[in-house]
Amino acid sequence: MPDQPAAIAAVHVVPHVAEAVADGAPVVALESTIFTHGLPRPRNVEVALEAEEHLRAAGVVPATIGVVDGVPTVGMSAEQITGLAATDGIDKASVRDLPVLVALGRHGGTTVAATAFLAHAAGVRVFATGGLGGVHRGASESFDESADLPTLATTPIALVSAGVKSILDIPATLERFETLNLPVVGYRTRRYPGFYVADSGHEIGFAVQSPAEVAGVLRARDGLGLAQAVLVANPVAADAQLPPDEHDAVLARALAAAEADGARGNAATPYLLDFIQRETGGRSLEVNVAVYRGNVALAGEIARALTTG
Repeated sequence: MPDQPAAIAAVHVVPHVAEAVADGAPVVALESTIFTHGLPRPRNVEVALEAEEHLRAAGVVPATIGVVDGVPTVGMSAEQITGLAATDGIDKASVRDLPVLVALGRHGGTTVAATAFLAHAAGVRVFATGGLGGVHRGASESFDESADLPTLATTPIALVSAGVKSILDIPATLERFETLNLPVVGYRTRRYPGFYVADSGHEIGFAVQSPAEVAGVLRARDGLGLAQAVLVANPVAADAQLPPDEHDAVLARALAAAEADGARGNAATPYLLDFIQRETGGRSLEVNVAVYRGNVALAGEIARALTTG
């Protein structure tokens, strides 16, 4: 196992997670934005607690990460998860927001970037999320790119996601992965997933066939002294995706509506996701849940493989 990062005083790692990390037991980090911002109530709590239970049943320690009363916490309790999920107006916390939330004693649902940063600070090596942030459409003029990307370029963690949401500029995102030296491996596929659909229409260079192969890539990265994340692209099951033709038609309508209504910048993503959810009668939400379940399950298998190789 590579050397663990030095502890950060402001980060609270709950004892059972710290002990699991110290003992080399399998641990998987989970983000909090899925239940503070991503899913409606009460589905948000159900999905969050179900993910933790799935990992425990597989012999893996879950470490849900969020900011509670100004304390970045790795290993939130069920009470803390339920409390944040039921609280209105919680800040969506990326890395840049963490010092402000700490100083002001505020709650925060952590994004991919902040969750990865805090997980690594706690020595957690595997992280499961739904979709990864990326380059937004029109970024050549707006410079709108997720903070997930530069953070992951300097955070050596394994991130399991179902690609980036199709509302983003997927070709530009793949180019940024290359520029930032972020390795991308498809799980049993060389077709990059588009979150709602198993195949975004874009190819990636490498595929891995098992959790053990992912663990091997991580060990090789560490042996080379590299500091970036490994992005594991895990497509949603074909029978759980939005039908590709329907997805393409709904996305085209969503983009046209956003342009007509002037939904740009920070307003664009929530506008588009809400449009897609309404147009699909809520089925896009079910895809979101299926994606998350699949990624959590695979992350748990990878974490276990890291402890046995």
